[in-house]
Amino acid sequence: MDLGIAGKRAVVIGGSAGLGLSSAHALASEGVDLVLFARDAGRLDAARTDLGKHSVTVDVVPGDLKDREAVSRLRRDVVTSGGLDILVLNTPRPPSPMRDFLDEDDDERWNDAYTNQLHGALNVLRELAPLFVDRGWGRLIAITSASVKQPMPRHALSTIFRAGVQAALKHLVTELAPSGVTVNAVAPATIMTPTFTSFHNLEARVAATPLGRFGTPEELGGTVAFLASQQAGFITGQIMQIDGGITTALT
Repeated sequence: MDLGIAGKRAVVIGGSAGLGLSSAHALASEGVDLVLFARDAGRLDAARTDLGKHSVTVDVVPGDLKDREAVSRLRRDVVTSGGLDILVLNTPRPPSPMRDFLDEDDDERWNDAYTNQLHGALNVLRELAPLFVDRGWGRLIAITSASVKQPMPRHALSTIFRAGVQAALKHLVTELAPSGVTVNAVAPATIMTPTFTSFHNLEARVAATPLGRFGTPEELGGTVAFLASQQAGFITGQIMQIDGGITTALT
């Protein structure tokens, strides 16, 4: 199926590795030009080389989403180099190991989770979302977590701040809709990545997943690409669960 987004331009936050890079590959395979933003310049260069097989333009901008000036620099680069059609917002993981709320008594861990997952996300949204307004078309897709729909044990730092991101997205749904922009979230759980395998009891997570397996980064990336597509133009304000059925909440 042709998703109708060849020639569009996407900014992928956290696009140098993990789920951000998987999303970048899925978009590039549809002919979308890319701007990758992440902290590590070396990993950005490696990602640009990896994405070269798709025959699209890949620009990289090193920077930390916690730094408002770095995100402002990204916005200026995007404006001067072609503008923004698609924004994929992928934030870092919370501190490890994962803990329950009552076990989170370390202010440094709370501050780290807040600045990386919520404050940094708000920096990106405040700087880049206004670029959609004059475009007349756009797709804003945030990668959050299944825990924003159904809080999971030992995910307190993830749930609380990613729920804040979800609240910000809800505001943007109505504010950006008159400009033809959709705003959605992809909420993964049990996606097999190197980071995931480092911090979880894998057998227990598979047993808790109705489909009985882990999801793949490619499956998540494919969902991001679909939400960016012309065919998804009437989908907005939604949380797309990519979790193998592990979330059982009705709403």
